[in-house]
Amino acid sequence: MGNWLMFGTLGLIWGSSFLLIKIGVQELDALSLVSVRLGVAAIAFVILFIVTGKRLPSDRKTRIKLVITGFINTAIPFLLITWGENTIDSGLASVLDATVPLFSIVIAHVALHDDKIHSGKVMGLLTGFVGVVLLALRHTTPSHPNPLEGQLAVLVAAIFYACGAVYIRRNLRHVDSTVVAGSTMISGAIGVSAVTLLTVRPLPNIAALQQGTLLAMLVLGFVNTFIAYTLYFKLINNWGPSRATMVTYVIPPVGLLLGALAASEPVDVQLLLGTALIVGGIALTNLLRPPARSHEMLEAADPPPEGEAAA
Repeated sequence: MGNWLMFGTLGLIWGSSFLLIKIGVQELDALSLVSVRLGVAAIAFVILFIVTGKRLPSDRKTRIKLVITGFINTAIPFLLITWGENTIDSGLASVLDATVPLFSIVIAHVALHDDKIHSGKVMGLLTGFVGVVLLALRHTTPSHPNPLEGQLAVLVAAIFYACGAVYIRRNLRHVDSTVVAGSTMISGAIGVSAVTLLTVRPLPNIAALQQGTLLAMLVLGFVNTFIAYTLYFKLINNWGPSRATMVTYVIPPVGLLLGALAASEPVDVQLLLGTALIVGGIALTNLLRPPARSHEMLEAADPPPEGEAAA
């Protein structure tokens, strides 16, 4: 598959995640939906590991770090986004989730010695922040009943994604990226499934679910999680992290379009302007960079930001 085809496919897949989640939460609680999503992805990664001969790291400390990553970079943000979409539009959720790179800037500046804030990043942060405020203010009008708590849940999920990306950069640079992706899915699936079995009463009757809900669950797990992560890491290997993570720009327009067409979600000037400011803020952080030599040194020291664009 050509690189541009993979890029476009990945943008469509991750952009559609929010509509699929919206379909799923019509019949399922957040814990049950995320359990199935992660369970399907985990099974697929186990099969991939067996076929390719990939193995988990042997040292205990690295395995513990992979489990931690599974919670902060997968289980918790998946749950927060799914819970948030109980009350807010899928298109809005896709836009708010796109703030991950903006949060990463601040967290990386504090946690990493080789990824500091520069003037371009500051401008990007301010621009993106204005976009988020514009979107949050829409909930005050009767025509856009997107509760603030649902929006905050997705923004907190974006913060967890950003923390997860920085944690991986700092602690798991030496681990194969596919192993990181697969092991985090597996540990996240085990954790969320355990909580679901202990707390959800009654458990959902899968046989009674509508076909659309069942299809949404399976597609979320296999296509939007397993296949998407596989494509993402292959694209990183072919293009490098900076170019590959530009897929973040594609997700909000796809999410908004699908939400409007398939779920009749309202799209107005304020939503489009907020989206443009967030995407523009992300662009500024990439376009307005330090002098070439400094930037090259940073890129050499900074491996792929796994999970930043995930949804």
